[in-house]
Amino acid sequence: MSDFINVAEIFGENVFNDTVMQERLPKKVYKDLKKTIEDGKELDLATADVIAHEMKEWAIEKGATHYTHWFQPLTGVTAEKHDSFISAPMANGKVLMSFSGKELIKGEPDASSFPSGGLRATFEARGYTAWDCTSPAFVRQDAGGATLCIPTAFCSYTGEALDQKTPLLRSMEALNKQTLRLLRLFGNTTSKRVIPSVGPEQEYFLVDREKYLKRKDLVFTGRTLFGAMPPKGQELDDHYFGSIRERIAAYMKDVNEELWKLGVSAKTQHNEAAPAQHELAPIYAQCNVAVDHNQLIMEVLKKVAARHGLHCLLHEKPFAGVNGSGKHNNWSLTTDDGKNLLEPGKTPHENIQFLFILMCVLKAVDTYPELLRESAADPGNDHRLGAAEAPPAIISVFLGEQLEDVLDQLVSTGSATHSLKSGKLETGVRTLPNLAKDATDRNRTSPFAFTNNKFEFRMVGSRDSVAAPNVVINTIVADAFSDACDILEQAEDFDLAVHDLIKEYAIQHQKIVFNGNGYSEEWVEEAKRRGLPNLKSMVESIDAMVSDKAVKLFEKFNVFTKAELESRAEIQYETYAKAINIEAKAMIDIASKHILPAVVKYTKQLADTVIAVREAGADAEVQSEVLNEVSRLLKEAKEALVKLGEMTNQAQEKEEGKEQAFWFYEEVSPAMQALRDPVDKLEMIVSKEVWPMPSYGDLMFEV
Repeated sequence: MSDFINVAEIFGENVFNDTVMQERLPKKVYKDLKKTIEDGKELDLATADVIAHEMKEWAIEKGATHYTHWFQPLTGVTAEKHDSFISAPMANGKVLMSFSGKELIKGEPDASSFPSGGLRATFEARGYTAWDCTSPAFVRQDAGGATLCIPTAFCSYTGEALDQKTPLLRSMEALNKQTLRLLRLFGNTTSKRVIPSVGPEQEYFLVDREKYLKRKDLVFTGRTLFGAMPPKGQELDDHYFGSIRERIAAYMKDVNEELWKLGVSAKTQHNEAAPAQHELAPIYAQCNVAVDHNQLIMEVLKKVAARHGLHCLLHEKPFAGVNGSGKHNNWSLTTDDGKNLLEPGKTPHENIQFLFILMCVLKAVDTYPELLRESAADPGNDHRLGAAEAPPAIISVFLGEQLEDVLDQLVSTGSATHSLKSGKLETGVRTLPNLAKDATDRNRTSPFAFTNNKFEFRMVGSRDSVAAPNVVINTIVADAFSDACDILEQAEDFDLAVHDLIKEYAIQHQKIVFNGNGYSEEWVEEAKRRGLPNLKSMVESIDAMVSDKAVKLFEKFNVFTKAELESRAEIQYETYAKAINIEAKAMIDIASKHILPAVVKYTKQLADTVIAVREAGADAEVQSEVLNEVSRLLKEAKEALVKLGEMTNQAQEKEEGKEQAFWFYEEVSPAMQALRDPVDKLEMIVSKEVWPMPSYGDLMFEV
């Protein structure tokens, strides 16, 4: 039996949080830091020195010997450079442990080797990390000891954002400013800040580490490039919410404990739809903190897996034929005095402020659907979006029956006079209570769904940072609020102007609302009729970042400059090309060195068997048929292998960026599938003793 864990005692014990700061910082220093956090007041160096000293002392008590500025470059993972607290040796040979305010506020990692999309030349090395004091520092404990981690933004010597955090903080500022404008018009004079609140759900797969290491495709790319489906997949729906196996439960326990110590409020855990697939969801947090926490969640999931002889797969589609993994980004707007601006109340038709904000969100999504789609673009997500397991690549909004009814009233009559009521769900069993039933159902096929008091953006890939989608959501909603405020601030009759805008937005943007089955072919045709874009791949969506409309939007709110957008588009094209190139080369390597030699070996065994059977005077027809089938598929695989090699080599001749990315999408990816098809058929025929790597069944069911 494992030791008892008191969650209340360990939660946040490794975080330099508000409680720790109140205890350790002088009152004036604490107040100055809070002003910086809440009001954006600049922190002077003397105050930073005091904070740095107390932070260092606290971290050393936790066993820390080093500190790092923990940041999120455009690589998709976090980055860090560790410095010890020791200063230059004194005359007596001893050293002091020191950490200054300057070291806390600013770091200087080499920026030349991180993706910059042309913003920085290789010889231009200088970059800066800047302390994000709104996201608390923490001590991370692992095999390397304990390290004080300071969440930071990362920018170039010339000031451009080279990370995920900087534009996220900019977008939060823009949204705060425009939402406060709106609230003041509605008579709210008490709220001082508006914060986007985010709760990202995290899906992942767990496989046995020894088997993982025998799958070079998983090792190199994070997904299986070959693999036939086992006799059983997820068709019985028995894994979803099923009883959690002992080995997995022990793993989840350790994950939770580590996350709780880091102040991450891991709340929900369960088995997901596919075999070996699971999910973890935290409680909501301030947007930038939630982004940091999700990065920590992914790190902890992978780190703890190794301790349990497991490997955590965060790729969006590690196995063909079963569900892939996503990350639902739940987004809402809350004020510093506790109001959720997306709370409809019991009678949403009477809640004018809510209705107005709702219509502004519809306008935002309908105006910039391409940007939302691009924010979830990832090479792995191309295998999910549009399949019968994830939202389609078409952006639409689910409102539910209650709010759609209100919307219909606004469009048809110009006003809403009633709301559909919640009811009772009768169970039909006397010993069970009748349950309160919500006024509306949910829709798992919608990419942007309103659920109770938040919007759930369901398109994000499982291994991606949720920073990019939240940058887009924050900015497009800020834009909608800004446009509305420009009109309302000039209105002679505010109430009438609000009423007119609600009706206008409802009529103009009703086309983005869809409550039906997003997986159906009928919806694809209907969306086309409505004029909604259908960007099926990552490479098709990237141009949305650098459209005139996008540049104007982001520059208006100082979230991105045109140069920053162009650099990010270039990085996206490069990322796609490099990812598919690695996959193609991995397929060539595995097929050439492992699969084809194994099949050749098997054909020799079959040929020897045919000869032996015939020499014994028996009928070898079946053996000959199997030999012929294997030989046919072997030839098909060999031809496909040669073709894939040619297409991959030709890709290197294309201009880097957009042209090369489209070549990989249009030529190399189909060539990869053409190689996979005969190989997967061969796996179903060739003896398991000969087949060179663990099967899907071995990976998904033997955990």
